[in-house]
Amino acid sequence: MSAVLYAATTNQGKLRDFSTAAQAFGIEIEPLTILATIPAPEETGATFKENAILKAIYYSRFAPSEIVLADDSGLEVEALNGAPGVRSARFASDAGLADSPDAPLDNTDVWNNIVLLQHLAGVPPEKRKARYYCVLAAARNEEILHIASGSVEGIILEAPRGTGGFGYDPLFYLPELDRTMAEIDLETKLSLSHRGRALQALLKLLSPNPKPH
Repeated sequence: MSAVLYAATTNQGKLRDFSTAAQAFGIEIEPLTILATIPAPEETGATFKENAILKAIYYSRFAPSEIVLADDSGLEVEALNGAPGVRSARFASDAGLADSPDAPLDNTDVWNNIVLLQHLAGVPPEKRKARYYCVLAAARNEEILHIASGSVEGIILEAPRGTGGFGYDPLFYLPELDRTMAEIDLETKLSLSHRGRALQALLKLLSPNPKPH
């Protein structure tokens, strides 16, 4: 396996999660540099797995002979029958909430959290169980090599806490730590990351003998 794998994302949070998880395997994770110049594929899958596969196959076209990683991940809330699920990044826009084109900042995370709280209004704590879930696919020359997944369990709070992380982290509470994902330090978060867990599982499939860290 190559010492460098290419991730089909420019999201710095995802790249950080992937890079940290890959260190124990002596692997470097680099973003595909061509991402800014090609259109993204339409994510038509009904599941995280379907979307991860279609993205991995698509992006591997632009890096011949290299291993390309693509993930689909998001939040699944028990009381919402698994929503927002594959629509996690577009939960607010699906509800008609979005920044104006000339907005100075991207407030997508804020809008998504607001919509999530609206959907869970009046739902008691014991019914606000949720999980972060990630499916990661590796492809080379438009062929899938391996697929792996990772998750972390939590509870959705009634109000955000913490300023770290991104996405739904300020609402995602970890009972065993008495902290939200946005309140824990980076090292702890990376040890719990659903993306990190998915990548570790995938790298074990790609390379059964990880290098000692």
